[in-house]
Amino acid sequence: MSIDGKVALVTGAAQGIGRGIALRLARDGFNLALVDLKDDKLHDVKKEIEALGRKATTFKADLSDRDQVIKAIDHAEKELGGFDVMVNNAGIAQVNPIAEVTPKEFEQMMNINVGSVMWGIQAAAAKFKAIGTKGKIISASSIAGHEGFAMLGTYSASKFAVRALTQAAAKEYASDGITVNAYCPGVVGTDMWVEIDERFATLTGAAKGETYEKYVNGIALGRAETPEDVAGLVSFLAGPDSDYITGQAILTDGGMVYR
Repeated sequence: MSIDGKVALVTGAAQGIGRGIALRLARDGFNLALVDLKDDKLHDVKKEIEALGRKATTFKADLSDRDQVIKAIDHAEKELGGFDVMVNNAGIAQVNPIAEVTPKEFEQMMNINVGSVMWGIQAAAAKFKAIGTKGKIISASSIAGHEGFAMLGTYSASKFAVRALTQAAAKEYASDGITVNAYCPGVVGTDMWVEIDERFATLTGAAKGETYEKYVNGIALGRAETPEDVAGLVSFLAGPDSDYITGQAILTDGGMVYR
């Protein structure tokens, strides 16, 4: 499979891991559809991709809404002339003891972290089959999808659910030549982890930065993860060398969780 000119859609592409993935895939030769609610930042990423000599298009969407996910994929195919890879990257974190989680918080977590993946898998597979493409679906799980973490109960539950959807979808779509995999980052130095650290500080009385440092100190390779570290795995899963891999949720955490 030649990558040059193929089309990948990345959700949550405005910043952090999503931006890192989009830029790496552009360097690999993909043209990019960038989807997020933060459309102002999306345009900055679009310019970065175009500076690399690739095509890019943006689409503002609430990814917990099934219809908007379908429209985003239709937009990608129309604007870029095809559709080959779906990266369900968008997600949020919540730090709260299980005893204090509200119905609204739980619903929000599941709608975004699980719902966006469900609708992304469903809509991408339908599009692949409609246009006759043996596509690839790649979704964001987490180390918290392999091990539940205190104060991150609902987040962990959502990421375990992504692993379940990945396995089930891989089995359902294998006969169509569609592969379905997930990537599982650890502690990545992005705005999300700044928010996690600040919330831990509020709940536990830890000094600002202390929780982040504690987790980083537990990484075998001795440093925090970067978006580029995550993007390297996604690049592999999006490319031809992973054609015989499906149904997997691969840890990329520098050595934190071992399975």
